[in-house]
Amino acid sequence: MTAKRPPHNFLPAEYDRTAQPRINHNYLSQQFADYRDIFEKLAELVEANDFTLGRTVDRFERAIAALLRAKHVIGVGSGTDALFLSLKALGVGPGDEVITTPYTFHSTVGAIGTTGARPVFADIGDDYNLDPAAIEAAITPRTRAILPVHWSGRCCDMDAIGEIARRHDLRVVEDACHAINGSYKGRRPGTLGDAGCFSMHPLKNLNCWGDGGFIATNSDELHDHLVLLRNHGLVSRDECVLWGFNSRLDTVQAVVALHLLERIDHITERRQAHARYLDAALADIEGITVPARDPEIEEVFHIYVVRCERRDALQRYLIEHDIDAKIHYPIPMHLQVAAKGLGYKEGDFPRAEATCRSVLSLPVHEFMTQAQLDTIVAEIRAFYRGA
Repeated sequence: MTAKRPPHNFLPAEYDRTAQPRINHNYLSQQFADYRDIFEKLAELVEANDFTLGRTVDRFERAIAALLRAKHVIGVGSGTDALFLSLKALGVGPGDEVITTPYTFHSTVGAIGTTGARPVFADIGDDYNLDPAAIEAAITPRTRAILPVHWSGRCCDMDAIGEIARRHDLRVVEDACHAINGSYKGRRPGTLGDAGCFSMHPLKNLNCWGDGGFIATNSDELHDHLVLLRNHGLVSRDECVLWGFNSRLDTVQAVVALHLLERIDHITERRQAHARYLDAALADIEGITVPARDPEIEEVFHIYVVRCERRDALQRYLIEHDIDAKIHYPIPMHLQVAAKGLGYKEGDFPRAEATCRSVLSLPVHEFMTQAQLDTIVAEIRAFYRGA
């Protein structure tokens, strides 16, 4: 428990604070400048009264399945729900353990915990992702699944993780919430395990106007279980075959996401181009470490992350110079208050802890201009020169 009561809603103040920098991570006004076109599509939805698991949800699921080259896609209420429902559908529950990374967003671990299972952490590698070599030592007789996270849109070493899973008869649920439209050795993230989970939170590469998510799978059995779990276990209006949940992708959000899906290749290509520029421009700055890139992995740069000496001071300097530098994330999951009962302590996962102390995220979205990218590089150079 925290020492003080949580705020009822801290997000409006956060929106106001993060809207201030001129070079910003938030690009939604530009991305949805054509909102009137979406309003026209929503007007058709209103006339059809097709709000809950409507026809547009079906169209969206088919379009995403084609993009991912997946047999099935199931729209759900959020990326967090996608993780939770996938674990539940695979039979994960109380008494089980699920191995994941301590360097992730809270929802990854929360989805494990809300199934009743115990989150078990393994350290990360230089790519910020779960280190396959660390997974073996974390496996116990209670381990039921591995939950790798494709951090910032860079795929984990899924061949190695898949081999470990097969050897120990474990399920694999991919947290691919950062990784839409990426690739791993020619295959799509989200199709490399038993289930792949995606978020459409407003700041994801493919997003909507609220919460939304989806699950990809090539398993008919898992598909059939998930479509029941997301909609109360119903096979018709009056027949319930299991006790499920209410996690349906709203048709309103499917309309928005399907509209944006038409631009997903452009979004991906621009982010990749901006990341290539930053990689080259920052590489010779003493104090900055740019991650090595793997030619067999196509990253999509939901977040552009570098390691920095004097990270906190650099962040303050950039913000003072109107650049929205962020930390994703300063506290690893095993050191969160919520993880206190798991028994971990500082020093248990040194690579994840060192990463949380040194990483900084820079804006890389598709609306960045060359002048803005040049300004970011110039200000970082100025900081390390002592300006």
